[in-house]
Amino acid sequence: MKTILLTATIGIALAAGNAYAAGDAAAGESKSAACAACHGADGNSTNPEWPKIAGQHPKYLEKQLKDFKGGRRVNAIMAGMAAPLSEQDMADLAAYYATKVTTGGFVSEAELPLGEKIYRGGNAKTGVPACMACHGPAGAGEPLAGFAALSGQHPKYIATQLYAFREGERSNDPKSMMRDVARWMTKQEIEAVSQYVAGLH
Repeated sequence: MKTILLTATIGIALAAGNAYAAGDAAAGESKSAACAACHGADGNSTNPEWPKIAGQHPKYLEKQLKDFKGGRRVNAIMAGMAAPLSEQDMADLAAYYATKVTTGGFVSEAELPLGEKIYRGGNAKTGVPACMACHGPAGAGEPLAGFAALSGQHPKYIATQLYAFREGERSNDPKSMMRDVARWMTKQEIEAVSQYVAGLH
């Protein structure tokens, strides 16, 4: 039953339409100076609390900026950064960072077995689906559906977002997809899968 619901939800996300402006990567580069302070000049942040946005899908990045601006995703710093951005600014920035290459990450050997198990197979006993169902076998995500690329992302950032989804502190996921997944995950599973995706390429 949960598989049917997940499949239906993915279908809805794919059919939601493209309500996003066409971005200009060159224009986005000229607007990216403020972003570089936290996310790095090429979108690869060095602070593990701030996400790498290099190589992220434009649709996903654009949605996050819109959600920060509209208050659907709560972060005081990002709300301030997104406030003055027009929809075209957001599209241009998203297009620019999509052209960048994500730097690789490293997997904690201790976390590898459980992280791989959850990412690739989920946990049938507790109803946690496989992460790769939406984010792909190599963590590349799904650009048309707007599912985030995860490969090479900072483990600390991934874990923080999973805890936020689990506790309902983050709620800008379509149809509560991530909240429905994360609420069944244990702390050990969250930490392990966060380490695992960092090493996906």
